[in-house]
Amino acid sequence: MSSADSAPLILLKNAELFAPDAQGKCQVLIGAGRVLEIREQGAESPRGIAVEIIDLHGRRVVPGFIDGHVHVTGGGGEGGFATRIPPLPLHRYTHNGVTSVVGLLGTDDCARTVRELVATVLGLREQGLGAWAWCGGYHLPPATLSGDVRSDIAFIDPILGVGELAISDHRSSQPTLDELLRVASEAHVGGLMSGKAGIVHLHLGDGVRGLDLVRRALAQSELPARVFNPTHVNRRRALFAESIELARHGCHVDITAFPVDEGEDAWSAADALQGYLESGAPAERVSVSSDAGGCLPCFDAQGRMSHMDIGSPGALLATIRELLGRGLPLQQILPAFTRNVAELLRLPRKGVLAAGADADLLVLDEQSRICDVMLGGRWQVREGQSVARGPLDSSPPPFDPGNGNN
Repeated sequence: MSSADSAPLILLKNAELFAPDAQGKCQVLIGAGRVLEIREQGAESPRGIAVEIIDLHGRRVVPGFIDGHVHVTGGGGEGGFATRIPPLPLHRYTHNGVTSVVGLLGTDDCARTVRELVATVLGLREQGLGAWAWCGGYHLPPATLSGDVRSDIAFIDPILGVGELAISDHRSSQPTLDELLRVASEAHVGGLMSGKAGIVHLHLGDGVRGLDLVRRALAQSELPARVFNPTHVNRRRALFAESIELARHGCHVDITAFPVDEGEDAWSAADALQGYLESGAPAERVSVSSDAGGCLPCFDAQGRMSHMDIGSPGALLATIRELLGRGLPLQQILPAFTRNVAELLRLPRKGVLAAGADADLLVLDEQSRICDVMLGGRWQVREGQSVARGPLDSSPPPFDPGNGNN
């Protein structure tokens, strides 16, 4: 019997539950790493078995965030080897409410490898985090472990698809339509063989071609629209308008929570998600990711990096808090950070709080700050303090300065 099986049950009482839909005041019974039951508020506590009862006093309970675009091995390198960003430790995810990640390679899919990526993902799993990966990177042919995309997806457990394959970007391999279709077909069939997502996670640069290549791929092939998953779609306002139309035709589009300067030709994640929801496009076909650990570079006219920022997992919570401050209801915002991502990735136990789901959850206080974080039925953060850390974690601050909690 595992330690998770032998641990006492946990009963969360007086929880204002968003699962992510609003459920009102509930009790949440947790055991063996799963949600066992969502109970009415007045239900009696289980008898005859050990139960730890925790009264949340009306605080909100939500599913843990699923970040579908994370440089778990570190990103960067566009400004030379000294600009390579190191991997983030576990507490940078958990303190910001991220309970599942999909790791990837970006511009540097040469010095950084899929082998290193998979090893890092498996290490995060050992620490309790939900973790998967995309094979590939910006360039063609895609970086793989087995020699081809289809086999990586079919036979390597953490690999769900291929990405972030770059288009409309000066750093890309300038893929042709035929090359994109070949990669997409390999991903699709690998997903069919294994029951995985089998998608192409597409990095969008700020080139004027935008999503033209994806539109042509949909028009000239039999591949389902869901296979094409463009990200960074809010980096140009015209690109974002294109992405909404693609979502209406079946694609799932991903917004990036990066900083946007006043007057910049881009939408912040909060503006983009609000605009998407108000557009009437299918609400289930949008997500928000952080680009955590990745380089957020700016380039001059000659394609040289002039300066850079670094993506933070805290950008997800900061986006949610900004939208709550504008008056959007939490149940309208949450799916883009939870259920929508899980459905795209075909992870049925993630992104929701229901009987049988993994017990990955957050407790939010009255200011929508994270008080508590649970991974697989085990507390990682209690009242803002770490109660579990990775073997190489240094002692973290109570909250990440970049996540809007302070």
